[in-house]
Amino acid sequence: MKKFFTYPVFVVLFLSFFGMMGFGAIVKYNLEGGEKYQFLQKPIIFISSFPENLKKILEHGSLDLNSLPKLKKHKKKNEINFYKNSSRNALLVLPRYLHDLQRPVVDIIDLNNFKIIHTYKHDIQQMNNLVKNKKKFPTIQIDNQPKRFEYWHSLILNDGSLIADGGTNSPLFKINFCSNLVWINDQEIFHHSKMFDHKDNIWVGGRNLYDKSSYSEVVSKYKLPNKFIEDTIINITEDGEIIKKISVLKLLIQNSILPKNFVQNAYYKHRDLDPTHLNDIEPALQDTKYWLKGDVFLSLRGLSSIIHYRPETNEVVNYITGPFSMQHDVDIISDSKLSIFNNNNYRSDNDHSEIIIYDFKTKQFQKYMDIQLKKNNFKTKLQGLSYIFKDGSLLVEEQESGRIILFNSKGEKEWEFINKDKNGDIGNINWSRVIEDELFIEKFKLMVKNKKCLD
Repeated sequence: MKKFFTYPVFVVLFLSFFGMMGFGAIVKYNLEGGEKYQFLQKPIIFISSFPENLKKILEHGSLDLNSLPKLKKHKKKNEINFYKNSSRNALLVLPRYLHDLQRPVVDIIDLNNFKIIHTYKHDIQQMNNLVKNKKKFPTIQIDNQPKRFEYWHSLILNDGSLIADGGTNSPLFKINFCSNLVWINDQEIFHHSKMFDHKDNIWVGGRNLYDKSSYSEVVSKYKLPNKFIEDTIINITEDGEIIKKISVLKLLIQNSILPKNFVQNAYYKHRDLDPTHLNDIEPALQDTKYWLKGDVFLSLRGLSSIIHYRPETNEVVNYITGPFSMQHDVDIISDSKLSIFNNNNYRSDNDHSEIIIYDFKTKQFQKYMDIQLKKNNFKTKLQGLSYIFKDGSLLVEEQESGRIILFNSKGEKEWEFINKDKNGDIGNINWSRVIEDELFIEKFKLMVKNKKCLD
């Protein structure tokens, strides 16, 4: 019998060992933001990404990794099922991805009859070509190409125009009622929610990423990879002009919520490139006993916390934690209460997502329509949204499964919608929005009636 461990085998094993060490060193160097040896980094990162890419191929059911996955959870259900008759003078702003079109649209739906009365659908590629800030958006043509693009939390203005961004790392843009591009802001990376403040300016999430010169001093003093995310909150006008930009990490450190070396510890101890993960900004529009007009409530998924912040004085008024984990939405629902969309991502007892009501008067938490959510197998992992109507009805969005359910104030299910295209394929829903303002609704329907857009 021949010996296996011969000299040639020893040489091959020896060289393979050092080859693996070198391979790993270059991967580590790239992840930590190293910029040298690009000719080696790119092919090695491509090889190291093979397991992840294989997983994506299996999830997408396609070799095209640039396409968005077709969702499967509610494949056997109808697009829309009605359970209770209702009459609602409200509009649903529905940003959704349609696989048959290989692109997203924003439909405006009349909740009296669930009919689409208007659709926004602009030229995404033309907009991408206008992005000049390559430091902020080095891969815009890949990340925001039309078949990957998603309208996030679209905000409708009084003149019928729309402000949105295109996903997790995107410029902010405005299109008019006829879907023509009005402006694009590529000064910052924008993401997640967009909400009017009491001055009719807009709070929107931002992030410092890729461009190291944009990091605040609490981050820039450390040697961090260029994929480290520093969340910001940005106040911007309807015309796209930035009024102020505030670092979330900086305000938390300045208010002693986080230690001064948190950024260093967050990365080096936990290998966390996204330590706070801001996903919602809820502005206070009126003074109450518990907050002031101009305050904002920040939902930080990474810290499973709600931050009550006063930009005028840079003060964290309240730091709210409780029976919720990796939440994704916070809303003011009265002069003393918040609703919190709880992804409920604990390690156990996490079978369904929840709506949690926090009462400032009692400092107590209470679940809202929990039996209904559990009965309907309503579960999100990282995303999702809820809206409580003036009459107490509840709309919940199962974003990553393409489903929306509306329960009336008695807890009865009025309807269930699955975002299916004409081929039956299910796409994402990206933070819908309910409009109950009667004057706005009347004005918008009049614009629809008199519209002169070229289809």
